[in-house]
Amino acid sequence: MPRRLRVSIPGYPEHIIQRGNNRQPTFASNEDFKAYIYWLREYAKKYEVSVHAWVLMTNHVHVLCTPNSATGISKMMQSLGRQYVRYFNSTYQRTGTLWEGRFRSCLVQDESYLFHLYRYIELNPVRANMVNDPSEYSWSSYQCNALGARSDLLTPHDCYVSLGSTEEERCKAYRNMFRYHVDGALLEDIRMATHKGLALGNDKFKKHIEALSGQRQTEGKRGRKVGWRKKTSNR
Repeated sequence: MPRRLRVSIPGYPEHIIQRGNNRQPTFASNEDFKAYIYWLREYAKKYEVSVHAWVLMTNHVHVLCTPNSATGISKMMQSLGRQYVRYFNSTYQRTGTLWEGRFRSCLVQDESYLFHLYRYIELNPVRANMVNDPSEYSWSSYQCNALGARSDLLTPHDCYVSLGSTEEERCKAYRNMFRYHVDGALLEDIRMATHKGLALGNDKFKKHIEALSGQRQTEGKRGRKVGWRKKTSNR
């Protein structure tokens, strides 16, 4: 079965996840995290991708970003992946692959769905029981978006900017969103959309992306088409 074509549209935010091969660790020290962040920033700038949120876990990464071109994200992730694998293999005297195939991604509707992704990404260390509060984790964008820390990697999305007229107001409004965890059906929808490369949003948004991309954005029914057995028996 041919793999699904990736949909990436300029100006539309996209959630990216890339895992270590067989879920093996991809970061073993603080220097590894720093190296990845450095190259993510460099290649995001080179390929004109605005990064809004991120988290680096021990064996996978999440990034929320918006490309300026249809190929920007693919070029960014390919360059970043190759550069980091060379660094990691050289540092730890190993050979072979590090990542689990190609990265997975999905387009995200603005407004409420976008903020669900912000929360989903930055709450990863809490769900993994690594910290009690996202502010305690150093390798995510939470300290920037919620506490006002500076980072050359971060480009605030327009929806984030609309949270308040001052930085203090925006940070406060953002922190208030984290009183609730991402769980239940919403959590499953995010994971399914990212895994299968489907748009995350309401039906109107999905139909809009289908019209722009020419690709179906809802999960198809499994199994054979209705009537297949009858056609077979008549041969």
